[in-house]
Amino acid sequence: MATLSVLKFDTPEGAQQMLSTLESLQKQQLVTIQDAAIVTWPQGQKKPKTQQLHSMAGAGALGGAFWGLLFGLLFFIPFLGLAIGAAMGALAGHFSDYGIDDKFIDSVKDKVTPGTSALFLLTSGAVVDKIAPAVKGQKFEIIQTNLSKEQEDKLRAAFAEDEPAAPAAETPAAAS
Repeated sequence: MATLSVLKFDTPEGAQQMLSTLESLQKQQLVTIQDAAIVTWPQGQKKPKTQQLHSMAGAGALGGAFWGLLFGLLFFIPFLGLAIGAAMGALAGHFSDYGIDDKFIDSVKDKVTPGTSALFLLTSGAVVDKIAPAVKGQKFEIIQTNLSKEQEDKLRAAFAEDEPAAPAAETPAAAS
């Protein structure tokens, strides 16, 4: 099963840098990138720039129409008329079949702002314990995935910065 993930970066160049890293990891067969798209929002611009990537292993598994509709739903609704807004509401219902619900849309809208970038990925076969060290130096936030809550928590933990472990609380068995 493919995983749809959205990674947010605090710089306009961050998403492209991460994609380059992931493409290198794909050559090592540590992940399969089936499809991807980048949103770059340079500081001072009124709206973001979007780019669908065409060199992926899945040869555009989702296709330009999917990315175009998703990005339209995410970033351009405020500029559309009310009638088109109703049509976009119907599309939002369609996207919920793929795990893209209002919560996802609102989260991406709130976090991808001027001066940032985002990488939208459709991947499979990720070897997380090998990928995590390769991307440790890059600052990013996992905004959303279509993984289960438990899988998503494990993914977030794998990519979290190394933090000192909190002392473990003593259990009654350990105290005896």
